[in-house]
Amino acid sequence: MGRIAFLFPGQGAQHVGMGIDFIDSCRSSKEIFEEASDSLGYDMLKLCQEGPQEELNKTEITQPSILTASAAVLAAVTEKGFDCDYTAGLSLGEYNSLIKADAMKFSDAVKVVRERGRFMQEVVPIGKGGMAAIIGFSTDKLKDVLITASEYGIVELANFNSPQQLVISGEIKAVEKAVIIAKDKGALKAIMLPVSAPFHSSMLKPAAAKLHEVLKTVNIRQLNKLVISNADAKVLKGSDEVVPSLVKQVNHSVLWVPSIELMIDEGVDTFVEIGPGKALAGFVKRIARGKEAKVNIHNIYDKMTLDNFCSKMNGEV
Repeated sequence: MGRIAFLFPGQGAQHVGMGIDFIDSCRSSKEIFEEASDSLGYDMLKLCQEGPQEELNKTEITQPSILTASAAVLAAVTEKGFDCDYTAGLSLGEYNSLIKADAMKFSDAVKVVRERGRFMQEVVPIGKGGMAAIIGFSTDKLKDVLITASEYGIVELANFNSPQQLVISGEIKAVEKAVIIAKDKGALKAIMLPVSAPFHSSMLKPAAAKLHEVLKTVNIRQLNKLVISNADAKVLKGSDEVVPSLVKQVNHSVLWVPSIELMIDEGVDTFVEIGPGKALAGFVKRIARGKEAKVNIHNIYDKMTLDNFCSKMNGEV
């Protein structure tokens, strides 16, 4: 068997019930929720267990809740004795990768991402910024669309999620115009996303600066796993690269496609999405297909999916 990568989801994966499946069977998972509650001053388990969804959708709540849910699932995976060689997370998920690599304590990370969410929302007033997914459209064609749409304001490429899915971000009028033009020029789908801020665009530069000040107070330790940086699609070489990477990703594109391609080139043939949602597994499937690479893809978010994973992995050994 080749190398294994653990992947962690970002904002958008949140839902009522996430991460709570293991609290009775895995003491470490329950402790993650308790630690989050102690660090943030509100009941994280109750929030993830009961919602409401509207509360979970608030950016400064969304980010620590997804981080916590993913960490709780990871604790259950770890208890079963599974480990990885590489790890990466989509945007917010990079913090889970750093927790997995022992570079950052969970109690620090959960406080940092709450501030990250708050800064991202505060720097651009609600209604001024937005994002859209463009599906079935080439990067080159989309770049041409953005040049035209930029007459209406800032609009930039935010996420390279898969060969078929790109995400744009910026001022709402410019993003809406880009959606119309992309549809006219043959995009399979072009849809506005239900987000309240222009994530991963230059409009969030002030949020990146504020986050930098917070991260300066955090103890960053040496990494014991190969962590792929979102902003550069490269392996972080040491603890001194962690903070610059986390700051840069706030207002730069998420290079998910080249990140996965790098891991495939490095011999990763098993990708395990850990945490709420299934989006990353879908992205990996399409990226691997584009490279004509044979990979095993799993996602673990509850007891049933963990049991399935254990059965498959034990059958492969």
